Amino acid sequence: MNTNRRIIAATELLLIFPAALFMTAVVMRHLRPLQYEPAHAAQQIVTWYSVRHWTLWILLIGLPLAALLTGCATLLRNWNRGSDPQKAARQLSAAIPADLATRIIAAATLSAGAVLVVVAAHMLAN
Repeated sequence: MNTNRRIIAATELLLIFPAALFMTAVVMRHLRPLQYEPAHAAQQIVTWYSVRHWTLWILLIGLPLAALLTGCATLLRNWNRGSDPQKAARQLSAAIPADLATRIIAAATLSAGAVLVVVAAHMLAN
């Protein structure tokens, strides 16, 4: 069972990586002028994403959505298999398992949700 969670955690990280790379590049290009190296490399990444129309739908929406759905399903399944829900509600630390794979799944799921919110807000603004 723990092996399955490790595989799901690794898959979640792979699914969220392209969107996290893009979001990091968007932030990095504003930190310094574009002629200096960190900002220039970040601008190259943002340009690569922007000239390919499929990247928005697949890399910035599809993969994070898959990570979000997979993570939510996995965390819900872990929650249902866990201890008594009333006891977990009383003790917040009991609600969050100490398993590293589960924490990675939770972090990747939260990150995927944040990426989707940012992308949706940007799409609605334009």
